[in-house]
Amino acid sequence: MSSMQQHAERPQPQPRSAYAQFVRVTTRWADNDAYGHVNNVVYYSWFDTAVNRLLIEKGVLDIEASSSIGLVVETQCHYFAPVSYPQDVDVGVRVAHLGKSSVRYELAIFVAGQAQSAACGHFVHVYVDRSSRRPVALPDATRQALESLELQ
Repeated sequence: MSSMQQHAERPQPQPRSAYAQFVRVTTRWADNDAYGHVNNVVYYSWFDTAVNRLLIEKGVLDIEASSSIGLVVETQCHYFAPVSYPQDVDVGVRVAHLGKSSVRYELAIFVAGQAQSAACGHFVHVYVDRSSRRPVALPDATRQALESLELQ
């Protein structure tokens, strides 16, 4: 077996139906890089923005006062098609795994109106005590909110 055959299949664009919820993000002039498309680091910002907006909207994240917070410990993104200002994007969000103190989000970037993702990725939050930064169990309300983002 060749080394190429030993690797998993290359990730592919995903349909909107693969995601539980969406957050609309407006691109900015500054998001474009010298090559005329949105720079890769901006995608991670969109991932973070979408997840945190959903947690705030679900009432389980108070950015100033929550006793536990999610810290990003792992990220990855695969790019399939360019995005450029002034396109709006929809960030698809789903929860792929809930652990005792962690959650793995899978995310996708869709240009508004497009059926297939321009990028797909994931990141993992580990929940920690805000003060000590030591891992803590997911609060019950947070777990329930995250379960609503799982696809059955």
